[in-house]
Amino acid sequence: MSSLDDGLNKDLDKIVASARDAIATATDLAALEQVRVQLLGKKGEVTALLKALGKLPAAERPAAGVEINRAKTALQKEITTRKAQLLKTDLDSRIQSAALDVTLPGRHTDIGALHPITRVLNRIEDFFLGVGYDLVEGPEIEDDYHNFEALNLPAHHPARAMHDTFYVNPEILLRTHTSPVQVRVMEKRQPPLRIICPGRAYRVDPPDPSHAPMFHQVEGLFIDQDISFADLKGTVIEFLRVFFEQDDLQVRFRPSYFPFTEPSAEVDVVCVHCFGDGGGCRVCNHTGWVEVMGSGMVHPRVLEYADIDAEKYTGFAFGMGADRLAMLRYGVDDLRHFLDNDLRFLQQFQ
Repeated sequence: MSSLDDGLNKDLDKIVASARDAIATATDLAALEQVRVQLLGKKGEVTALLKALGKLPAAERPAAGVEINRAKTALQKEITTRKAQLLKTDLDSRIQSAALDVTLPGRHTDIGALHPITRVLNRIEDFFLGVGYDLVEGPEIEDDYHNFEALNLPAHHPARAMHDTFYVNPEILLRTHTSPVQVRVMEKRQPPLRIICPGRAYRVDPPDPSHAPMFHQVEGLFIDQDISFADLKGTVIEFLRVFFEQDDLQVRFRPSYFPFTEPSAEVDVVCVHCFGDGGGCRVCNHTGWVEVMGSGMVHPRVLEYADIDAEKYTGFAFGMGADRLAMLRYGVDDLRHFLDNDLRFLQQFQ
C-alpha cells in the first residue's frame, strides 16, 4: 500500500488486522453481523475510508480506491467464509441435540393392570362360557315389571322390603339385581336356555365393610326338560371348586327363601382363610363358613310370566356377588377398598 497516503495506509492496515481478528473470533451469526456492519455498513470503518478519498490529491485517488476496495473485497470474502462455518456448526449442533440415542434403554411405560373385580368377573365368565353358557347383558335402568313383578314380586309382596330401591319414578328404577336380564331372555327365547348375566346392580345400602350402594352381580339360568336340584348342586359345586382352586372344597346348601325360586338355598363354602377353623377369623365371623351365593329351582310362576310351559320345562337359577368373591379370593377385609381408587391397594394386583 505504498501508493497510499501514509496516514490512510496506516488506518487501512489497522482496520484490516482488527477486522480479521473480529471475524475469526465471532462465535455466532449475530456477532459476525455486528462485525460486518462495523466494517462495511453505511457508517462502517472501510466505508469511511472510501468517503475520505475525496480529501486526497486527484493523482492519488485511483490507486487508493483500488487498495481500499481490494481490502473491502477480502474482508467480505472472509466474512462469507466465517458465516458458512458458523452455519455448519449451528446445524451440526442442532442435529446432535435432536438425535435419538438408540443405545439408551427405552422409557418405561406403566400399562397398568386389570381391577381385581374385573379379574373375578373374567374368571367367572371363563368357567361358564367353557361349559356352554351364553353371556347376556341388559339395561341397568329397569322398569318395575321386569325387576319385580315378572320375578314373582308384585307390588304387595312383602319380599319387596328386602330391596331398598333407587327409584327414578314409580315405574322406573335402578335394577336391584341382574335377574331382569333373565326375564328378558325368557321373553324372547324358548328353552333350552343356558345363560349368565353379569353386571352392576344398585340398592340403598349405606357403605360398610361388606355393603355398597353399587355392586357387581353374576346370575345364571338353566332351563330345559328334566332339570333337577341335583343339576344345580353339581354346577355350583364344580364352579366354586374351580374358582377357589380347591378340588376338595367343602360346599353346603342351606334352605332359604327367594320369591323367584322354589325350593331355594343359600350356598356356603368352608372359609378359604381359616379353612373351617373359625376361631378368630373375621372373614367368616368365627363360624368356619362363608356365604357365597343364593340359588334354587326356577319358580313355575316365573316361567308362566315368560310364556314358558312350566309342565314341560324346569330350571335352576343362581346369583353371586363378584365383589364378595373378590374379597374372599384376595383376602380383602373391606369392600370399600375396591372403590377407593387407591393406587397403593390396586398395585398389589398387577
